[in-house]
Amino acid sequence: MGTPGTQGTPEPKPRVVVAGASGFVGQALRRAFADEGYEVVTVGRTGDAVWGNTLRIRELVDGAALVVNMAGKSVNCRYGRRNRREILRSRVDTTLELAEAIRTSEHPTPLWVNASTATIYRHADDRPQDEATGELGEGFSVGIAKAWEQAFFGADLPGTRRVALRMAIVFGDGSALVPLLRLAQAGLGGPQYDGAWFPTRSRLRAGTYHHHRHTRGRQRFSWVHLDDVVGAIRFVRDHEAIDGPVNVSSPNPSDNRTVMATIRDAVGRRFGLPTTRWMLELGSFAIRTETELVLKSRWVVPTRLLEAGYEFRYPDLRGALAGIIAERRQHRG
Repeated sequence: MGTPGTQGTPEPKPRVVVAGASGFVGQALRRAFADEGYEVVTVGRTGDAVWGNTLRIRELVDGAALVVNMAGKSVNCRYGRRNRREILRSRVDTTLELAEAIRTSEHPTPLWVNASTATIYRHADDRPQDEATGELGEGFSVGIAKAWEQAFFGADLPGTRRVALRMAIVFGDGSALVPLLRLAQAGLGGPQYDGAWFPTRSRLRAGTYHHHRHTRGRQRFSWVHLDDVVGAIRFVRDHEAIDGPVNVSSPNPSDNRTVMATIRDAVGRRFGLPTTRWMLELGSFAIRTETELVLKSRWVVPTRLLEAGYEFRYPDLRGALAGIIAERRQHRG
């Protein structure tokens, strides 16, 4: 008798479980891990297991080399009662279900990487926020982020290393960049100005009214290229000393005015009309989104990744946007 694997029987591929695999980042992860030779299985509303079938999810995570969870309803919507409830549920409940599946599995995965958000930090225009010295904010979006991380880190999983990815706005072909490109192409790609705004009762209840007026387009804008999200997850996988919250953002954050000017330049528009808060309120209502997504000052830096030696593929905004726009043009013939 030969040793296992020497009689023509191929070694089984290591398995990666990607939850929320139908989303923008999830699809990229599926492709990336498949290209590395992993067996990629998915959890979601459809896939190899569906939410609510915890027994099947447990079968998938049992013995998996890695579990990555990117599940969660997009925050690019109006924060009405129903959407607020679904934004919370789609993050917390899915995370709790994965935690239970891992906890009760015979061979718990050694690494679980869960999405989080850089929005957990306060509105910051005075200094950058990192994992050690950053200050958590308040309001609806921050409350969601805190509950999300509590569900993730609160479970008793002694055999599983856990990393929460506090991701900045992700840029790629099909990401949040698309509506900004469309604004610029339509001649509306100027800076977004904050200003006096009446805090309606619904805004106060939702926690989306902030006292950060008169930004004049100088609100900080932290971003990250999709390839660096994938790269950061691979890096975390290969560096066992990393656990806990990790900021996933470019080491060179920009500001709103510069981002919009760079986007205009990339699409060949020399001028873009600026938009003020009242205009954004009307426009965001029409396209079913919230002004917080462009007016909050997000100044986040990836200290832990940099100190561990991660080298960003796209550290600078201009190079990142040029690559994405070239890719979009190539895909569209």
